[in-house]
Amino acid sequence: MLVLVAWTLVMWFWLYATRLPAMKRAGIDPQDAAHPGTYGHRLPFHVRSVADNYNHLHEQPTIFYALMFFAALTGGADSFALALAWGYVGSRIVHSLIQATINRVVVRFSVFAVGSLLLVAMAVRELARVLG
Repeated sequence: MLVLVAWTLVMWFWLYATRLPAMKRAGIDPQDAAHPGTYGHRLPFHVRSVADNYNHLHEQPTIFYALMFFAALTGGADSFALALAWGYVGSRIVHSLIQATINRVVVRFSVFAVGSLLLVAMAVRELARVLG
């Protein structure tokens, strides 16, 4: 979990390292950014891709964090759970790098799908453990 939190912070720095200069170059007043998406069309594709990825790191990974806390608090944290967790974290990092650089949707989706299946496996495993 800590590695994914740290990676999210890396993406946060990357987001502002690209967005702030791009907004300045585009002549966007920060007040114009009061509502998300109102100026996105004026920013370069690669800047929007980094921002989109940062947002993605606050969506599905919330399920991961909840599962990890649940497993840790209820005795489900074993070596297999750890392997699934590392696989998920690795998939999110690779997904970020793809989205923030080449942003090929088919490649990005493939990595996302693998990570999603790992997350499903973790959830099913925890359900089977506590309900079984």
